[in-house]
Amino acid sequence: MSATTPSDRATFEVLTPGLSTTVQDRGRFGHYNVGLPQGGSLDNYSSQAANMLVGNSPDEAVLECTYMGANLRFDSAATIAVTGGDIDVTVNGEPAPTWQTVEVPAGGTVEFGMLRSGARFYIAVHGGVDVPVVLGSRSTYPLGQMGGFNGRKLEAGDVLPIGAGSGESPSRTVVDEAARPSFAKQQDVRILMGLYDFRLTETGKRNLVESEWELTPVADRAGLRYKGPGVEWVEREQPFGAGSDPSNIVDAGYAVGSIQIPGGTQPIVLHRDAVSGGGYAMVATVISADMDLVARATPGT
Repeated sequence: MSATTPSDRATFEVLTPGLSTTVQDRGRFGHYNVGLPQGGSLDNYSSQAANMLVGNSPDEAVLECTYMGANLRFDSAATIAVTGGDIDVTVNGEPAPTWQTVEVPAGGTVEFGMLRSGARFYIAVHGGVDVPVVLGSRSTYPLGQMGGFNGRKLEAGDVLPIGAGSGESPSRTVVDEAARPSFAKQQDVRILMGLYDFRLTETGKRNLVESEWELTPVADRAGLRYKGPGVEWVEREQPFGAGSDPSNIVDAGYAVGSIQIPGGTQPIVLHRDAVSGGGYAMVATVISADMDLVARATPGT
């Protein structure tokens, strides 16, 4: 078989890019020690479900769309799946299901409405979005302008290649309702206290774990900021090298999911594109199993 060249590979074109659409996979691991975050799909469960529905391996890249979809045109017949938040999908103007395998004819257009629930949805195509692998991943890291498609979110007119794929039919063509995640406006998020929870007073700790906090509009791939009753810090003389904010520390590494509370007022949950270290106390960490849940939240949750 002759090698595939760019001119004879299947592609799709971005007609409209939506609010923020990027290429993502499971993430870029092994470089956190030099400041490169994990990245990857924020709602990994939904992303991997889409890959499963089109017969891809878990490592294939998908499109992650925030609030609004990227309308697409496929030059060749394609098998796709759309998962994540609740959204209307059409293929050549006809309604198409989500959380299910969908066939798109050659020259077909796929268009999307606005999300009715959740913050993101995912588009997988059989063969995967075949952008170059950079440091072990196809994920887009916009801050570093690397990975994905030219290191940035998609724009109208972009043409992306599709991998050859296995040619095998997917093992499952629909995700049962019971196996689809909830995109509710209220969440119970599980956390582990530490590493700097000793900096909070007992009242501060109770406020963090017993009070209700509401997601603000300041929420992206790097972190999500919440508002609520605030917390109290144990008074102390700030050590040399720490700032004047009571939540400041001498710099330390941040785990994915770390919770910071600058000024003691608005907690920030660091997500997959967050920096790997800095000078704010991490009073708790969202457990890894609930990071997808956090990513589904919209402002007001």
